[in-house]
Amino acid sequence: MVEVVSARTQLRRSGARYTGLCPFHDEKTPSFSVNPQDRLFYCFGCGKGGDIITFVRETEQLDFAQAVEWLAERYRVTLEYEESSPARDAERNRRERLLALLEQATGYYERCLWDSVAGGPTRAYLSRRGLREEVCHEYRLGLAPGGQTLARKAREKGFSAEELRGAGLVNRRGNDYFSGRLLFPLADARGRVRGFQARKLHEDDPLRAKYVNSPEGELFRKGDLLYGLDRARAAITKQDRAVVVEGNTDVLALRQAGLDPVVASMGTALTARQLKELSRLSRRLWLCFDSDAAGEEATLRGMEAAVAAGFEVKVVALEPGKDPADAPEAFEERLAAAEAYPLYRVRTEIRRAPDPQAAFERARAVLNRVPDSPERHEAWRFANDKLGMTIQLQSGVATTAVGEEISPRLLEAAERLERDALAGVAAHPELRQVLESLSPEHFDSQLHRRARTHLLKEDEVPDGDLVALLAELDARAAAGGIDEETTTELLLRLRERQVRRELAGADLERTKELQEQLEKIRATAANLA
Repeated sequence: MVEVVSARTQLRRSGARYTGLCPFHDEKTPSFSVNPQDRLFYCFGCGKGGDIITFVRETEQLDFAQAVEWLAERYRVTLEYEESSPARDAERNRRERLLALLEQATGYYERCLWDSVAGGPTRAYLSRRGLREEVCHEYRLGLAPGGQTLARKAREKGFSAEELRGAGLVNRRGNDYFSGRLLFPLADARGRVRGFQARKLHEDDPLRAKYVNSPEGELFRKGDLLYGLDRARAAITKQDRAVVVEGNTDVLALRQAGLDPVVASMGTALTARQLKELSRLSRRLWLCFDSDAAGEEATLRGMEAAVAAGFEVKVVALEPGKDPADAPEAFEERLAAAEAYPLYRVRTEIRRAPDPQAAFERARAVLNRVPDSPERHEAWRFANDKLGMTIQLQSGVATTAVGEEISPRLLEAAERLERDALAGVAAHPELRQVLESLSPEHFDSQLHRRARTHLLKEDEVPDGDLVALLAELDARAAAGGIDEETTTELLLRLRERQVRRELAGADLERTKELQEQLEKIRATAANLA
């Protein structure tokens, strides 16, 4: 655990634990804690936590099985696949060969661009666009010469015609799929090339489209990828923001200007799969698309999907006919002036509405879908000023089962009580019997109920969310110095809280019984003090 984490951040021993600067966000004071014995990590600054598998998944952008394979490869552990079969092994081997073929094709296209005479005009084109060689090399831009050059070289290295088709590198006639175009390799979050996007360079190109992608296949699905994510993921995590632009050259220009957490959606609205990849890194998105009609629609669809997925969304407005690559050095100023989703969406709906009444209805519908926040109230004030009528907002405040409003501060205190109590039991297993005397209903959070089950050794298998919570409980108990006596008191407070809740709706006979229970709890707590 310490060796793996140390590759991402410098750790210092502190008693039985290690501490350091968090590798997931920028900080000057160490708030990152590692428990080497139980192989758990937790950051008190950003809240990320989990086990060694979680750490590898988050830092290397892998799924669970891939993280296990990554660790096994690093530490030379032979894996056995329970569901292995000749068919599955063949499928896995084929996939690895296709990835190797795409990697070799990428290297070949790079050499065609940078080392050949034929690449001269394309190099000049990139220079005119203001893109320096360093950033073009970083993103592995290439040039497809066309004909059957790539296909012939691949067959000489032992790849079959069927594998070339499977990798999307040849057409039905066996010719190279891309011809005379500038190529942008499209990689997954691990940096493995899955396909290409090809830009038109010549007017006599038989393909009319300015950009052409690899054919959809077993490795390449456009909606799964974000251009540049493999290069930007560390910066997105550290800065806790992702800037999503439309085009690949926008990514290169902004990266060259020093803006690192930038990716491109490659001309489409954000998909659920793309948002899932981003959600593993940050929940804060800045969306920047062309200001034409198609760009605006993509922005709106991307915003709706991102907000529905729980992202904080801001929109960067561009002047008509402009894109981020036109003035990359000043782009940070545009980010600072970005509009929050509620205001941008209300402004857009009012502008697009055919009449004031329709604008009123559309603005109200948008605002009633947005959780209560300062940004929501800002949009509400704008709509009222613009329309000259007052929109009645639905309450965005959390309520209890009987409809009583709960303040966010009380919700936070209740959650802290439950977590501190569970952290104490995690640190002092001898108190499990006391925890067992509390029912799941003593905990408001479903995740806390699952943690109770796990701590009582009732075969609750931890998944990602539960592993992260257990890591937090471990770090919380150590940092807070939660001893046995404090844990017992916390568990008593949970019991007292539940009794008070039952008292609120009890009949006369039940009230007397609950009051007696309350007195006993208070007496026990007094003895502890």
